[in-house]
Amino acid sequence: MIHIDRESVHRLASVGSLVQPLRRAFASNTASPLRAHYDLESLDRPRSLLLMPAWQPQGAIGVKIVTVFPRNAERGLPSVNAVYVLLCGQTGEPRAWIDGGSLTLLRTAAVSALAADLLAPQTPAVLLMVGTGALSRHLIEGHRAVRGYESILIWGRDVHKAAALARDLAARGWPVSVAQDLETAARSADVISCATLAQHSLIRGAWLKAGCHLDLVGSFRPTMREADDACMHAAFVVVDTLAALEESGDLVQPLARGVIERCDIVALSALLASGAAVPRPGRTVFKSVGVALADLAAAEHLFERHRLSA
Repeated sequence: MIHIDRESVHRLASVGSLVQPLRRAFASNTASPLRAHYDLESLDRPRSLLLMPAWQPQGAIGVKIVTVFPRNAERGLPSVNAVYVLLCGQTGEPRAWIDGGSLTLLRTAAVSALAADLLAPQTPAVLLMVGTGALSRHLIEGHRAVRGYESILIWGRDVHKAAALARDLAARGWPVSVAQDLETAARSADVISCATLAQHSLIRGAWLKAGCHLDLVGSFRPTMREADDACMHAAFVVVDTLAALEESGDLVQPLARGVIERCDIVALSALLASGAAVPRPGRTVFKSVGVALADLAAAEHLFERHRLSA
């Protein structure tokens, strides 16, 4: 069994290189059950275990194992740790042990890029990145892989973090700058990508262009929101998995108020399988919470790239 560590993950794959493998995966019949979430009993420390399995009927098997120990920060350790185990579909033997954190960053951004390739305007001028965490640079890379932009704006609550990220990406020759005011930046953007831990809406529908594409990554609990109800009203809404309808406040709350209907929300896999055209002009929204079939596709790509480079 091979070990693909963090550095190797980023050496073997880019966000852009994963878009086509993910396109095939979402259009396939890969089995991807809901993640299993276990709260591990402890007298004084909260602990959680998450398992995200996926498999192909005649192919590979994989599972991402994630632990969440919030009080690890007191020890100077990461609160979230993850590994991915790739197994042979014919024998069940382990084939690869892959750094789960790096795999998750790349596949999350690549899923957003795939959705943008289907949903975003064909010739957007401005991309706005809301959030300055580890995922932000990968999301920008993914959106640039499927569309050309004249300008990329970065907004964050901490302007110093936004400036540092902008300097880093501008050094690559990308047209990146810091957005001082979120409303002004949102009004100018053709595509907006959000990756934050916001509890209350940051983006307002009243700010958005009629044909804006909104990529929402951050909200993973019913109490978390990045976009208000007006963003969802009359928009064409696509999700990476229908589990998002139960997990993300960006959908749970407007569904409860009747702003959107469950029957109008489309799974990315169904959109790809149907080959239907996205209604234009009009606002589009993509909401992701993470789906195991994307992890499996990314892991297979990394394994193959490692095999070819050996």
